[in-house]
Amino acid sequence: MKLYDYAYSSAGYRARIALNLKGIPFERSIVNLIKDGGQQHSEAYKAINPHALIPTLVVDGTALGQSLAIIEYLDETHPMPPLLPSYPLERARVRQIAYVIACDIHPVNNQRIRKRLKEMGHSDEDIQSKWYAHWITVGFAALEQQLSQSKETGRFCHGDTPTLADICLVPQMANAYRFKVPVDRFPTLVRIDQTCRALPAFAAAAPEKQPDAA
Repeated sequence: MKLYDYAYSSAGYRARIALNLKGIPFERSIVNLIKDGGQQHSEAYKAINPHALIPTLVVDGTALGQSLAIIEYLDETHPMPPLLPSYPLERARVRQIAYVIACDIHPVNNQRIRKRLKEMGHSDEDIQSKWYAHWITVGFAALEQQLSQSKETGRFCHGDTPTLADICLVPQMANAYRFKVPVDRFPTLVRIDQTCRALPAFAAAAPEKQPDAA
């Protein structure tokens, strides 16, 4: 397997965690989202992924985009350890948590949105920081309430083994720390994040551990 990836891509971070948890060896090809105006926009990369997004996983000549689709493919083809619970209602809960992060919190703060804000004249550092902090805080407040009040929350977002939900949470927590968003109000999220980061699969996937980390 070949993963087209960038150290500071949250979605790429998710894919790295999943591959590590599954113990799947993979080749990593760096697509720098900043250098050369964004290498994801090159014709060479768009021939692999026309959406010009990270990550892309190439399996037997087939290119798969979108981190959640990649992770569910890995879970279906390499079922151990499972990243989704066995029971449908529990699977839905894990997906709900993952989708809140991947579909609601992350998209409004990702690199191309922040770039567009600058292009529209909102280039002031303070405005950018407030935008980022607002959406992180709104999303995390709801997640904290949901997870702290649920008996299904254990050492991890769901129970005592890492799932798709944790794979999504940790990169988003990393973004919060990177952009200096206060997280003291979210003790459950902080605890789960620390539990995850103590695992080798999560630790090895961290942005600062990648050879292209700046």
